[in-house]
Amino acid sequence: MQQIINFLIRYKIFLLYLLLLFISLVFTFQSHSYHQSRFLNSANYVSGTIYAFFDNTTSYFGLREENERLLRENQRLRYQLYNKKPEAIQPLDSLERNYLVVRGRVIKNSYADQRNYITINKGRKDSVEQDMGVITTRGILGIVENTSNGFSTVQSILNEKSNINAKIKNSNHFGSLIWDSKDYNTVQLIDIPRLVQLTIGDTIVTGAMSSIFPENIPIGIIKKFDLDTSKNFYRIDVSLFNDMTNINNVYIIKNLNREEILELQEETESNDQ
Repeated sequence: MQQIINFLIRYKIFLLYLLLLFISLVFTFQSHSYHQSRFLNSANYVSGTIYAFFDNTTSYFGLREENERLLRENQRLRYQLYNKKPEAIQPLDSLERNYLVVRGRVIKNSYADQRNYITINKGRKDSVEQDMGVITTRGILGIVENTSNGFSTVQSILNEKSNINAKIKNSNHFGSLIWDSKDYNTVQLIDIPRLVQLTIGDTIVTGAMSSIFPENIPIGIIKKFDLDTSKNFYRIDVSLFNDMTNINNVYIIKNLNREEILELQEETESNDQ
């Protein structure tokens, strides 16, 4: 207590000055609307800045949860899209399903080799099997090649062995999508006949001939094309929608009718022999 009294005595002039300053400021703000407005605006700015800081901090730590929610919603919407009837979207509990959709995340990605592979964090326990298609929100990524209980390797479209049915959007002209291993941003579409009208910037999508991918999944746009006069087919460079160097979240798609389709095709071919 004695220390507090000594402090007040020692700084009595300075404390008296602060008291008079505070009283004068109060009278000033009360009697002048301009000063009052400036004070309130300054107070609002300071409090607003503090609130914004805490809001941004809270939002940052909530990003992972929000991202998970958006991924779940995307998975649900893609399920509906790939299983819809021509006239309407089927309910989620419909028995007339064509595709199963599983979401996953990339844990390893290669794009600089001739045979590139991607590892994802979903496997057999998640209903992921060989020959399931893998896509992102921007377009196709590749096809599942091997699975373990909790993980899978995906043959990237940036693989010299890759061969995927693709077509020019809004047409029935389809060919094979391959990769010449030269540029990780560009793949090639071959076997498009010369009678087809091509334009730089045309969109390339998956074709209806694929038993792995649903039709019309985006792939990229025409970058350039050349005509092979000896075969009367175009060789088209396709600029990918996906940034193959920056892949994170993916969707794995299973065609539930694939085995039946393949069995029927094999039976038909064997009968022709």
